[in-house]
This record gives sequence, structure tokens and C-alpha cells, in this order.
Amino acid sequence: MTPRRLLYLDTHRLTAYLWRQGNLTPEGVFDTSDEDQARFADYLDTQRDSQFALLANVAEEGHVVETIPFLQGVDRQALITRKIGQHFLGTPLATAFSLGYEKKRRKDEKLLLSALTNPAHFEPWLFCLKEASAPLSGIFTVAQLGGSLLRKLGLLKKHCLLLSLQDHSIRESFLVEGQALFSRMAPLADSSITGLASSFAAEAGKLHQYLIGQRLISRDEALTVFVLAHPQAFSAIDKACIDRGHLNFSIVDSHTAARQIGLRTLPEDNRSDGLFLHLLASAPPRQQFAGEGPRHDYRLTQIRQGILAVGLITLLGSLLFAAQKSYETVTLLQESAALKLAESELGTRYREISATFPQLGIDNDTLRRLTNRYQDLKGQQHLPDEAFRQLAAALDRMPAVTLTDLDWKIIAAGKPARADFTLDGNAEVLTVRGAIHAEKNTSSRQILASFDQFVALLRETPDSEINILQQPFDMEPGRTLRGGDSEDETLKPRQFTVEIIRKIAP
Repeated sequence: MTPRRLLYLDTHRLTAYLWRQGNLTPEGVFDTSDEDQARFADYLDTQRDSQFALLANVAEEGHVVETIPFLQGVDRQALITRKIGQHFLGTPLATAFSLGYEKKRRKDEKLLLSALTNPAHFEPWLFCLKEASAPLSGIFTVAQLGGSLLRKLGLLKKHCLLLSLQDHSIRESFLVEGQALFSRMAPLADSSITGLASSFAAEAGKLHQYLIGQRLISRDEALTVFVLAHPQAFSAIDKACIDRGHLNFSIVDSHTAARQIGLRTLPEDNRSDGLFLHLLASAPPRQQFAGEGPRHDYRLTQIRQGILAVGLITLLGSLLFAAQKSYETVTLLQESAALKLAESELGTRYREISATFPQLGIDNDTLRRLTNRYQDLKGQQHLPDEAFRQLAAALDRMPAVTLTDLDWKIIAAGKPARADFTLDGNAEVLTVRGAIHAEKNTSSRQILASFDQFVALLRETPDSEINILQQPFDMEPGRTLRGGDSEDETLKPRQFTVEIIRKIAP
């Protein structure tokens, strides 16, 4: 994990801290002399793998509330930049905080424009950071973190004052819903506990009158004043800071506050630097005062960390994928081994069972061919039941027709059924020989009509082919059809032969 180091800059010196898991460790104090700035540059050279954040506690702060039209994107940013230039010309250390949108007048947006109006105080330190290519995440102020502190302690109110001892001065911040609309530093003439308590009470009254004069609060509005102090100063502050008028004092124990926000290094005196430094490391504000120039190396660090994170995620994904495939491979190998073992056991069992079979005197291949041949022959078996039903249905409707002979056979595909007829597939051939018994005074044409009707009945069955092999009369071309010469000749049965061919489905 990248080490986090915090730089605390006041009006006289810069102090470097190492922050790790809620512990603050001082690593160096540097004043504004050239020697100490060179020493600070050497310190940065030894901490190239660290990430820095700068917390400023200086008197040169400016705060202005502005109202701008409802805009978004590039247009909004351009207007904010212009407003900052109008109010804080000459300093690049400025930012804007959104205070929300008005419900009237076209949803205008209220902005708090804040700036550090003495950039020369920051330039030597920023130059050292730039020369050392130290990643600076941003420049923040104590006033920014006041609302975060009260919010974490559960003490945040709509309007309140926060007083704390920073260095040798009192930091006074006016907070509206956690946002510092005004902040200033008051010098501390007497640094004793009694003098500090009296200064807290006096400064609270002065700031209250100033806020009323600026119309930031009304005269009848009650204002809570939170005083952040060491437990040893409770008694003196409680005696000096007595509720009066619309000012209500509330003392915040710095040790209790440190435990609540997770700071393990408890303050040793009334100074509250450690509380705000810990908040900066654990929950930094979204807005900061440094431009993109001082944060160039920090952006490069973010890009580098992003690339490393993507590479790490890709590596972990590849490892997980490889682990999954390895697990699947091992599982398949185990299943394959189990199947081979089962196959071996089944083979052994089959051989043991087959050893008990009676010996046929032939090998398995021959037995398999015989079995296959038997199945083929069994599939070719066919009975003449359908052909007989077809013939019986026609005979039932023709009582004058009698049978004298039937011949049924199966013809294989490609073999001729007759000399002049060859089948495409297997078929059954039923040859029907019969006679037509005519009644007395029946003409030859009537006998032929009966025969034609019988043939037509046979042809009513689909998938059948009817061939007439012999007519009841000789029907040679050029020969006259006539009846018999006598009555006995007319009553004589007339023989015929018909062939019925039906294809057998495979």
C-alpha cells in the first residue's frame, strides 16, 4: 500500500507527518529559511514512494457567496472560472463549493468561492514538491474539515461556530449545514489555559456580532458555539464560556473526538492539528485548492496505479480461469480413470459370464454373421393375408365368379415376375384362376361385363397392379364375338386368369 504523508503548513513553518492506520508520526519541521527548504527537498527525495496531501492553516483566506444561472458542463465551469478571477485575481489556489439550487428564480445555483489569497506563501513548498516529482493529492484548509469533524461526532447543526486552537492562534469557522462560509484566525496573546478560555469567549462574541452585521444570521437566531479543547482545559473554558444572549457554548473533548473519528494518537495539549490531519487522511474533501499543475505527478500516480490495478485484475482473472480449467482437467482425468476401471471390471465380468455359456463350436464372428442373416430373413417374411382379403372382398360382391386355383409367391427385387415384366423392389404376386358361371339366356357381352366388374373391384385397392393373363373369351383381333351354338355351350363356365401384384414395404 502506498504510504500516506501529510504536510501541515501554518504561517511560520511546515510540519511533515506519516499517517498509518490512524497513527500520526511527526517526521520533520521546516521553517521558511533557505536551509530548511533545502532540507525539505532532501526529505522528499527519501520519500519518493509516498503520496502527499497539504493542510493549510493560514490567515489569508477569502470566501464569497455568489449566485449563477443554472448551467452544466463546460459552460458552468467557464462561468465559475470567470467569477473566481473577478473576486480573487492573482491567485491560482481557488475553488468553488456548490451550496445547492434556489427553488425560485429559474433554479439559480448558489456557490461559495474560496481562495488562498497569498500564493507566495505556498510557492517554495510547491516548487520543492514539483522538483522531487512528489505526488500531491491537493491543498486543503482547516476550515474545510470543520463540518466533517462535527458530522462524524454527530454534533452538526444548521448554523454553528467552531473554535479550535491551531498553532498559536484560534481558528474561527462559521458553518452552515457543514460548509464553512466564513473562517478567520485570531491571534492568541496569552497561551495559558485561563488566557485561552477567555480568548474563546471573547472571540465568540466578536464573531457573533460580525455575522449579524454581515446579515449571515439574524439577531434573534440562536447560535451554538463548539469549542474543541483538551480535557485539562474543560474547567477553565466552562467558567469563561457562559451562555449569554443567543450564544450557546458546547465544549468538545478532543480525546473523545479523536477516539470517535479513529485517531489513535491522542492530542497532548489544546492544539487540534492531529484531528484535522487524520480527517484529511481518512476522509478528504472532494474540493481542494491546488490546480492541475501542482497535481501533475499525482495524476501520473493515479494513472500508474490504475494500470497496475487493471493488470492485477487481469492477472487474477487469468489465474482464476487457469485454476478453473485445471480443476476441470483433473475432474475429467478422474472421470476417465473411473470409466476405464469400470470398463475393465465389466470386461472381466463379461468374460466370466461368457465362460459359462454352452460351446457352439463356432467363433463369434461366424455367429454374428448368422444372426445378422437371420434378422435379414426374418425381415423378408411376409404372409398373403392382405392379398387374400383384397380378393375375398371382390368375390363377395361377385357371386357368379368362382375360384379354381391360387398361386402366391414373393419375387425379389430385380428378378422377373414374368418374361416380359421385372419388379423394382420386393413384391408379392397372386395368380388367380377362376370361372364365371352364366345363367340361362346370358349373352357373351354380359359375361364379359361381369368379368370387367370383377377386375375393377380388384383395382379399387391402392398399391396394387392387376394384369389379365386370360380372358373368359378369346379376344383376338379380327375375330367376331358370338355366343355358343347351343344352350349347353352358353351355360359352360368361362375360365379366366388374373395376376395381382403388390409391392412389399421394406
